[in-house]
Parts: sequence; structure tokens; C-alpha cells
Amino acid sequence: MVSAVLLAAGAGIRLGRGPKALLPFHGRPLVEHLAAELLRGGCSRVIVILGAGSARVSTEANLAGMHVVINPDWETGVGSSFRAGIAEAITLAPQEPVLVALADQPGLSAETVARLISRAAPARVSCAAYRVPGGNLMRGHPVLFAPQLARAAAAGARGDTGARSFLAAHPGLVDLVECGPEGDGRDIDTPEDLGLLESRRAPGSEG
Repeated sequence: MVSAVLLAAGAGIRLGRGPKALLPFHGRPLVEHLAAELLRGGCSRVIVILGAGSARVSTEANLAGMHVVINPDWETGVGSSFRAGIAEAITLAPQEPVLVALADQPGLSAETVARLISRAAPARVSCAAYRVPGGNLMRGHPVLFAPQLARAAAAGARGDTGARSFLAAHPGLVDLVECGPEGDGRDIDTPEDLGLLESRRAPGSEG
């Protein structure tokens, strides 16, 4: 059993198109699609952290069956959303690992989620990793935390760093799980990245 936290509080200021959670992905809001992929990949519950435009996101995206948490401090950075998500996950299921995903990565698939869950080890952190030019693996998202490590990572999450400082400080606890066959881990930050919404395979399609 694994709890998922989907960080979807960002305003998408650089995109200029409103909350990134509502970016259209094959006819539905991106946050809605990603929440469904987390469940399909084997997560027992999905906690969606909203912030910017939360009322609009709650209205336009079908998040029925998800645990929706509004982060009033979303403007301080992803760290506050990370803390809110981990706190909710621990409250709901204190002994379950926690998988943290980002709501601006259209390439996230149920296959990636299932792979991370199947490779997870007790008292470890499993990070999706992707090949970069030169052949090296680059750490990315999602990230699956053993419950005690999720608490420790949340305790140090500040500003826009999320769990980055914790992972950098404890490399011996981190396992990289290559997920290249399912995607490349890219996210949508600027208008130039919007093509990722069109280039990804539509849900349920082949190839």
C-alpha cells in the first residue's frame, strides 16, 4: 500500500495560462489525468495539493475520490505544499510509503508508478531516473519515500527546494530507478514546453 501526493499548487506564472493543474491534456485537465495514472499504477490513495486557483481547479477538474488539500501558503514555494502533502499522507496512513509526483509532468505514467513501487526497499528513497545525453542517469520525479524518510524530508522542506536538500544530504539512502522506457521526466515550465502536452501518447492509445 502506497499513498501518493500530487503537488498541483503552482500558479504557472511563466506560462501565463493560469494554474498548471488545468493545462489541457487530451481533453481533460492535466491534474485529473495524473491523479488517475497514480491510482492505475498501484497507489492506494491520491492526495492532491492545490493552491493557486484552487476553487477553479476543484470545479473544472474531476477529482472525485481524491483527497484534496488546499495549501494556503502555496506562494512561499513548493516546500510548503510538500510538507502539507506528507502531513496528510501520514495522518491517513502513517505506516505507508509516500510517492510524491508533480502535476506538470505529462509524461508520468502508471507504468512508471508501478515500477517505482515494485523496486522500493524498506527505509530507502526510490527516485525515477532518466538517461541524459552522455548516458548518465538524472534523478527526477516521482520520488517514493519510506514513511520515516518522508517525515524527515518534510521537516527540512523550505521555499522552492521541496525534498532536494534532504536528498542531496543523504545520497546513501537514495536508489535510482531507471524509467526511460515510460518517459523522460520533463516538466512544463515555459511556453516552449507546451509541446509536451501534444507529444505525449493519449491515454489508452497504442504506441
